[in-house]
This record gives sequence, C-alpha cells and structure tokens, in this order.
Amino acid sequence: VQLQAFGGGLVEAGGSLRLSCAASGRTGRSYTMAWFRQAPGKDYEFVGGSSWYGGRTYVPGVVTGRFTISRDSTKNTVYLQMNSLKPEDTAAYYCALDLDGRRIAVFKDAYDFWGQGTLVTVSS
Repeated sequence: VQLQAFGGGLVEAGGSLRLSCAASGRTGRSYTMAWFRQAPGKDYEFVGGSSWYGGRTYVPGVVTGRFTISRDSTKNTVYLQMNSLKPEDTAAYYCALDLDGRRIAVFKDAYDFWGQGTLVTVSS
C-alpha cells in the first residue's frame, strides 16, 4: 500500500488549505484513513479520520469547527479541508491508513501505512 499526500504550502493566518491523500495498492475494501500532524519538537497529533464503515468521520476538539475530513471511496482518497488556519497549525501533516476500517483510532500505532508528509506553514 502506498499513500501520497498533496496540498501543503504557505498560507497566512485565517486562510485555508485542502490536503488530499490518495491510497494505492492492496488496501482491501474497508479501511480507515486519517491525518496526523507533527509540529517541530512535538509528538504526532491526530487531526481527523474517516472510517469505511458507515462513512463515519471524526475530528478532535482541537480542530473542530475549522477542519473537515471527507473521503471519496471511488478514488481511494481522503481530504482534509483546513479553514481559519492559525500559526499553531504549522506542522508536517501525514496521512495514514488503518486496515481495520471498523474504528477511527487516534493513536498513531494503530495505523499500518503512512504517507510521506506535506508541510503546512501558517504565517501570522
């Protein structure tokens, strides 16, 4: 399985970006895709996930109301729409895939495959 992420860049505070992550290879039919981020000197942080089962999505409170995760199963692609960006959102953003599509895990060890990361920089 390969994951390829796109869409990072430099944006001013208050702006928007949309990240996308395409999965290819032997993913099976039911899996969860998620986004994590890692700011310099900090641990990985879960920022959204999309489960195959029931099309469930989840974003944590730290980004609720600003980030939205969606999925196009026909394209094996997950999107992270980020609005009202803040300087503290600056980080490398990684997409991840969990072959167990019944859950949306918030801890990184649950995920089986990872993309290469895309850098988001929010200027003040």
